[in-house]
Amino acid sequence: MKAYTIGLYEKAMPGTLSWKEKMLAAKKAGYDFIEISIDETDEKLNRLEMSRDERIELLSLMFETGIPIRTMCLSGHRKYPLGSSDDATRARGMEIMEKAICLAEDLGVRIIQLAGYDVYYEEGSETTRAYFLENLRKATEMASAKGILMGFETMETEFMNTVEKAMNYVKKVNSVYLNVYPDLGNITNAAVSYGKNVLDDLETGRGHLAAMHLKETVPGKFREIPYGTGHVDFESGIRKAWELGVRRYVTEFWYTGNPEWEKDLDFAVSKMTAILDEAAREEKSNENP
Repeated sequence: MKAYTIGLYEKAMPGTLSWKEKMLAAKKAGYDFIEISIDETDEKLNRLEMSRDERIELLSLMFETGIPIRTMCLSGHRKYPLGSSDDATRARGMEIMEKAICLAEDLGVRIIQLAGYDVYYEEGSETTRAYFLENLRKATEMASAKGILMGFETMETEFMNTVEKAMNYVKKVNSVYLNVYPDLGNITNAAVSYGKNVLDDLETGRGHLAAMHLKETVPGKFREIPYGTGHVDFESGIRKAWELGVRRYVTEFWYTGNPEWEKDLDFAVSKMTAILDEAAREEKSNENP
């Protein structure tokens, strides 16, 4: 069995592709799985309403292509946050949460990555944080009933831009079904901003890191930075994550219109697997000196 799995963020490919085309592209590049996006757009949120036949068809494509959907980036809570001061918005957020968990169960998704926001488009407060924690506990109970792991993404806002901040909520809920799914690019930006060390921040999540997003960033910018043009130290970050037991990784980057987008997939997977393969070899050699 392979020592790790590496997935491809769905938005790294053109949105016009069919699911089969996306799976075949990921397979051709050398990925093990795809991370599905459930973002705040109506198009992506409508995926939560997939019919039984549509879910079966998607499962069939996974078996046909050999590329499953195994993680979910649930960023739809930006628009409908669990901590909103508006009752209707919170209710919609919880409805999204429940439907996302059910979809994950049906499709075989193992990990739902939660957006680490109490609110996004409104001002945070003690009230929004209290609502967030209350609904987070309810969401974790729902996930535990289905056996689905959830992990906080470390975000670009002050609320939860480090593993240490995410762990505050993980400890409060205290469930094996709620962990941290850090974004290496985001925590790198936070470390620079705070004058702290990325590896020390990862250490605070020991025993609670479910997976890791491998994303490039530059100070103050969090999206659409090509690999190799930013300041993220992928080698040290991956090695630390490996030491902490992380064995599932996802390259997070975006298709921005490049007609040779498949080369971007090839570059990303080859860059990261080279580091992961070396970490696996070193671990094996240490076990058998």
